[in-house]
Amino acid sequence: MSIDVSFLGATGTAGASATSTPSKDLDKQAFLDLLVAQLRNQDPSSPMDSSQLMQQTTQLSVMESLVELSKTQSESFALQMRMSAAQLVGQQVTWTDTEGTAHEGVVSSVSYAGPVPTVKVGDEDVALDAVASVTAPTA
Repeated sequence: MSIDVSFLGATGTAGASATSTPSKDLDKQAFLDLLVAQLRNQDPSSPMDSSQLMQQTTQLSVMESLVELSKTQSESFALQMRMSAAQLVGQQVTWTDTEGTAHEGVVSSVSYAGPVPTVKVGDEDVALDAVASVTAPTA
């Protein structure tokens, strides 16, 4: 069965403006729009199989669950990075800069301003993912 989806805009959602960026991924709204179009345009003498409808509805539910799980996992990872950075205060760390020079020093503070926490070592801000090793500070 062919489905007329000419009412869908460039992004796959009904009523999308011409200035929006086309998307290659189907979002939840596009999925629902396509499902409604499929139901509206089905042949009355050969209606859509209810098992297909249930399968598509289940796929939507699974997709929503995976999106939520992904968001939760991202938030958890960001929290772990913040906790790890906070535990470095007072510790001696080593890192290699972009030119390949090794440095070391004691962490005095942490900043969460960017996407990756940074630790302050002397005058330098070092990204958490650049820290190579951590040791107890020497007296």
